[in-house]
Amino acid sequence: MKNIAFYPTSLGLAGIVEKNGAITGLFFGKKHKFTDCVKQETPLLKEAARQLEEYLDGKLKSFDLPLAPEGTDFQQTVWAALRDIPYGETRTYKQVAKVIGKPEASRAVGTANSKNPILIITPCHRVIGADGKLVGYAAGLEVKEKLLKVEKNHVNG
Repeated sequence: MKNIAFYPTSLGLAGIVEKNGAITGLFFGKKHKFTDCVKQETPLLKEAARQLEEYLDGKLKSFDLPLAPEGTDFQQTVWAALRDIPYGETRTYKQVAKVIGKPEASRAVGTANSKNPILIITPCHRVIGADGKLVGYAAGLEVKEKLLKVEKNHVNG
């Protein structure tokens, strides 16, 4: 069974989902693609919300939560590579494609990035276009820009 809880944040309402003791989703707003969820706060959801707020306040640079995103093997590989992008840094889709050993798969990396079910914790916001521009983000480019600013402002703090 999946549990879901909603928390107010500086970026708006965040929904966090957990199943079998691991986080499976983080999104913004009430609309979500997670089905079969029971609206029930658990200790893990409460801890995830606490860490999210510390991150948004610039006090936390890496999350320490069990994760279990649901996706294909390729998506899992991409999401793991995203979690290796250091706080305060960005990578292009091509750079991520090279890291996973598929240098010609920039578009596929972009598609996997767009399917990331655990926003922020799996930092798909750290992936930018080859020209350095911010492109695509499930919660909107304004949110992506805010996240990158939080990190830039606290990278050495």
